[in-house]
Amino acid sequence: MSNKYLVTGGAGYVGSVVAAHLVEAGHTVTVLDDLSTGHREGVPAGTRFVEGRVQDAARHLDASYDAVLHFAAFSQVGESVTDPEKYWRNNVGGTMDLLAAMRAAGVRTLVFSSTAATYGEPETTPITESAPTAPTSPYGASKLAVDHMIAGECAAHGLAAVSLRYFNVAGAYGDCGERHDPESHLIPLVLQVAQGKREAISVYGDDYPTPDGTCVRDYIHVADLAEAHLLALTAAAPGEHLICNLGNGNGFSVREVVETVRKVTGHPVPEVVAGRRGGDPAVLVASARTAADRLGWRPSRTGLADIVADAWAFAQRGEAGTP
Repeated sequence: MSNKYLVTGGAGYVGSVVAAHLVEAGHTVTVLDDLSTGHREGVPAGTRFVEGRVQDAARHLDASYDAVLHFAAFSQVGESVTDPEKYWRNNVGGTMDLLAAMRAAGVRTLVFSSTAATYGEPETTPITESAPTAPTSPYGASKLAVDHMIAGECAAHGLAAVSLRYFNVAGAYGDCGERHDPESHLIPLVLQVAQGKREAISVYGDDYPTPDGTCVRDYIHVADLAEAHLLALTAAAPGEHLICNLGNGNGFSVREVVETVRKVTGHPVPEVVAGRRGGDPAVLVASARTAADRLGWRPSRTGLADIVADAWAFAQRGEAGTP
């Protein structure tokens, strides 16, 4: 059955891949994005694009929409520390306006792009949804505040909502990939070294209690992530706020990522060991059991080489001048 969806932030990395999956599934999709961090060329073909802020959703949302998928947020941890008010105003205030617009239009289903940053530095791994939430940045705190806001909306007004807490999203899907500026994610940064755009990759600490001394993280392919959003639309139940972690379930160290990039690209990747960064836990790995049980979601692109290969193909297209 074909449905109609509004995708806020659909010109960004994850939002654009989800929008592409929705179009491929035969749905009607409107992308709302102010292009402050998204890219017009990243908006998938077959969607209707509206340039605007999430705060303006009421102008574009009406009862013909079946659901909203909400990705419009600022997401730079470091920036959130130096400019927290920007994150409260957009991530929290913008979502409050979106929820009001949905209520007024009678749109009663929401899938929210949340984050593992809501957990902060976990006491144990793998991390489950019952783990304490203690974000260590205004970014993580803003996303947690939105989760609380959504829970209240479900209880008071019968909203059907699913919050998906991502771990490390990576890879690419066709013409949709990472275009962050500045870039802060490990895999695209290592690929920039392979491309000759960066002299070396910094390894922040090699004395952690892990097999090779470097931090271990859970990488999830962006296409697997997108599939979880489509499943969440079906799983959402009126009056319930379901929270699901999305991760690979496996951890890969910084050095494993660097070595995989060397193998996939065939290029040397010099590395420089730097000191530990404050607040970097040794291991962050997700338990995705709730997503498996409640959504029927199981990632299929779990090999690090496959994730890196898709990201490398996207980076090379960009180098050749194609979107």
